Amino acid sequence: MSTATSTNNSDYNPNHCANCHAELLGPHCYACGQPVKGMVRHFSSVIGDFFDTLLAFDSRTWKTIPSLFFRPGFLTAEYFSGRRVRYVSPVRLFIFLCITSFFVTQINSDWAINFGNVDVESVDVEKASQGYNDAIEDIRKGKEKHVNNSYAVAVLEDVEKNLISGQEKLTGDLHKLNEDLSEIDGGQNGSENLSKEELASGLNETISELDREFLQVDWLPKPLEDWVNRKVESAHKNVERVTDDPNRFKKAFLGALPSTLIVILPIFAMMLWVLYVFKRRLYMEHLIVALHSQAFICLSILIGNLFYSISSQLEGYAFISSSLNILMALLVLWVPIYLFWMQKRVYQQGWIMTLFKYSFLGLAYLVLLSVGAALTVFWSLAEL
Repeated sequence: MSTATSTNNSDYNPNHCANCHAELLGPHCYACGQPVKGMVRHFSSVIGDFFDTLLAFDSRTWKTIPSLFFRPGFLTAEYFSGRRVRYVSPVRLFIFLCITSFFVTQINSDWAINFGNVDVESVDVEKASQGYNDAIEDIRKGKEKHVNNSYAVAVLEDVEKNLISGQEKLTGDLHKLNEDLSEIDGGQNGSENLSKEELASGLNETISELDREFLQVDWLPKPLEDWVNRKVESAHKNVERVTDDPNRFKKAFLGALPSTLIVILPIFAMMLWVLYVFKRRLYMEHLIVALHSQAFICLSILIGNLFYSISSQLEGYAFISSSLNILMALLVLWVPIYLFWMQKRVYQQGWIMTLFKYSFLGLAYLVLLSVGAALTVFWSLAEL
């Protein structure tokens, strides 16, 4: 055993593959494909490689993100030109930004709605005016004490009149305030109960519509049809849970949206292929365009969440809040301009033709996204 071990150690050459002994020319063996680095090394190095593989978070990130946001179509053109290794791959970029943007949206928003009775406490008028009563009583005692001093009695009487006048005004204002609070309490309860009923009715109607339009397919096998029916029934039952705790639905809905966008992605690429069929581009080229455009949208959502979070934390600073609101408006305007500019740059068609195809594609994509969002609503309700 010791002889075999010493033989293996003496045969080891760091410049040759340990598996097939071919000469190493890089981090992987060109002959058998085995990587030079194995798992038997420092744990920090393994973790670093994991995040590099998963997120491609290295020097390429700082080249990719600014180019993605500020240079429409640039990354796609670079990829088509063969300059790929210097940027994060389109698939990694899209998946990372998609998951990150909706995760941040999930923790940065609150869908809580108070549908219960609002307990608005009325003001105790007698307790509030007690201070006036005590002051008036002290004034009267002072008048009795200085009964022989006419000047002091006159001043105290003026003060007493002012106190009585102030007490009457305070009492009237407090009574009016209690009446207003009572009206607000009743109005809020009525509107919120109605909103709860409307929300439940709307969700149930959406589920029924989806069931009729998309889920009732005659050729479905019986086990699959039964599975769909169980999901529909589960979604209807969970509507009440959603109206009681909307944040529960928010978590499920935003958690399912990345998967929905991934499913929509190849359909969007197919729409591009149909619109530009005479360009004779491969389907995979259109898929790269779709990946980069969707990654840009997710990045915009992420930046929008950042602006919103900073603005909510700095509400007391009017200048900063107004500046962030302006940046948010510019961001909203930048998204359609960017996508149009990207489509023009990648496919190299005239402005009018590009505008026509862009408008048609945008409308079709909105319909596709609406259907996908509705199905995501159904799935989120069914899986609560």
